[in-house]
Amino acid sequence: MQNNSERGLLIVIEGIDGTGKSSQVKLLAENLKAGGASALADREPSDGPFGKILRQSMTEGRLERNEELELFYKDRKQHVNDVITPAMEAGTHVVLDRYYFSTMAYQGANGFDIDTIRKDNEAFAPKPDLLFILDLDIDTALERIGSRGDTANEFEQRESLEFCRNVFLSVQGEAYAHVIDASQDIESIQQQLVARVRAAIHSE
Repeated sequence: MQNNSERGLLIVIEGIDGTGKSSQVKLLAENLKAGGASALADREPSDGPFGKILRQSMTEGRLERNEELELFYKDRKQHVNDVITPAMEAGTHVVLDRYYFSTMAYQGANGFDIDTIRKDNEAFAPKPDLLFILDLDIDTALERIGSRGDTANEFEQRESLEFCRNVFLSVQGEAYAHVIDASQDIESIQQQLVARVRAAIHSE
């Protein structure tokens, strides 16, 4: 069992749409709980007021780009202050589906400077202890998006996906980042995530 006085890990799962992030986030949190740890599966945009506006815009039409970027910052600040930091300080491992790396990727595709986005976010948002980049070729990603009955939206067009994939892969040199082949089956991917998380927990 985890001692509640210990700080929880911030575990982020990133990647383009179609890589299976949401499934892996849920499974990883469940596996951590099954092993006696406290874990929270969460996502960004969050379920807070700013996040709800952003989620609505994804289906009803994008906002003006400066407004959209500002909402991502506001949502993340609130999420960090109200959910992520308190959970980690209480000893809970936070497993996130998307974080500021997605803002770098998708807002970068929208014309903003990636390095500036990263610098601005890291001024208030903690760096992850572990970042898993689920990587998949664009053709397979588009096939998966189509197979789940969805039509590729503006975020999911080939050129945008290629740009975003390259942004995610650009951070793989960080010590906390690990690229995972997302073409593998769900169980194989999950085994790799669990192994790395357990190693990180035991090294603390």
